[in-house]
Amino acid sequence: MDHKSFVSLEQRLCTVCGRPFDTGHLLLDKRLRPSMTHHTTTGWGLCPEHQKLFDEGFVALIECDPARSGVPAGSTRLQPEQAYRTGRLAHLRREVFTRVFNVAIDDEQACVFVESGVIERLEAMVSAQG
Repeated sequence: MDHKSFVSLEQRLCTVCGRPFDTGHLLLDKRLRPSMTHHTTTGWGLCPEHQKLFDEGFVALIECDPARSGVPAGSTRLQPEQAYRTGRLAHLRREVFTRVFNVAIDDEQACVFVESGVIERLEAMVSAQG
């Protein structure tokens, strides 16, 4: 049985890897009622590892399976909670990303979801050059 308390440690899920990480914040039930578990997930963010890569100018490519992802009808944007991640990741410098994909990316955007095979094709391009 999970013990309830009126305080909880805040966690977020990493948008890139999907793992929970501690934010260092405490959450408090204003009514001081035992309503929360030891950890409370409050949303999405970047874990320290992926935040560091983002700060260094990298964009994360997250491979997802579109057939298993829950994209609502008529929507063109995949939300983190809808993405069925395959586990494959790649990081490209922001400048390289815009050249390879010929598309501008917002400075605050840390990641993009890509279909299966995109990362494999990028790896083949790098192998051919090297």
